[in-house]
Amino acid sequence: MGDVLAGFHAAWEFDSDSVLIRYERGIRTPKLFQALGERRIPLEAVAGVTLAPGRRGTVVLRIEPRPGADPLMEAAAGQLKDGSDPYRLVLPAERETLAEYYADELRALLTESGPAERHLVSAPDTPLHFKAYDGRASFDGESVSFRWSWTGASSAKWKAGDQSFPVGELCGVEWRSPEVFEGHLRLLHRDEPASSPQADQDPAAVVFGLGYGPVHESLPFAAAVLAAARTTAPVPAAAVRRDPADIADRIRHLGELHRAGLVTDEEFSVKKAELLAEL
Repeated sequence: MGDVLAGFHAAWEFDSDSVLIRYERGIRTPKLFQALGERRIPLEAVAGVTLAPGRRGTVVLRIEPRPGADPLMEAAAGQLKDGSDPYRLVLPAERETLAEYYADELRALLTESGPAERHLVSAPDTPLHFKAYDGRASFDGESVSFRWSWTGASSAKWKAGDQSFPVGELCGVEWRSPEVFEGHLRLLHRDEPASSPQADQDPAAVVFGLGYGPVHESLPFAAAVLAAARTTAPVPAAAVRRDPADIADRIRHLGELHRAGLVTDEEFSVKKAELLAEL
């Protein structure tokens, strides 16, 4: 299509296989939009397109993403307010006919529906960080770190100490908007128990509060962690291959223990076989 449709706070550029959404950086633009900058939405990530009347003489063109296609929307879990929905383009009502034209053009290009098997929309770039009420959260693309604050962290978190979580150990995130009661970001472990402690007592969670963990900082953070966790599978122990030189040194040391009578014949044979299996 190659056309551009500009609305309030954003402009959509239509390509044959995607929609590029560029967000404005004006003072009235929602902070989440400014933080996102721009996003490319592949058409395979789109389930549908709607056009509906908006408030105060506007119409709203909206892309409906497929469930599971966008880590940002998956992390948000329906908690975003309409004004912060990155898939809404608000236009003056007099442009309704033009908006309907683009909606029809997009619908004609859609071929997918239902939940996506993987993320199709790129997550926000790392590194990312934000200040929570009880600590500072940072993510470098490989691990999430929580550093507790002197004033906000509970005694349980101070006893546990600062935390670092490799994404390979995570299966997801739980984000509760800072705009609601008990807002927080919790990291979900692959071997997590059925129940978790309150966020203020959980070393795998940081707590939001007034001015802490705002949506435009904590939600992109949560989305990036979620995307990394979904694409970073843990390496099975059987798949780990050690340095052959290291294995040889360990077998040599094992032999010395065996000759000294500190390891039995059976123990020597079993342990040697285990070491050889690691090659």
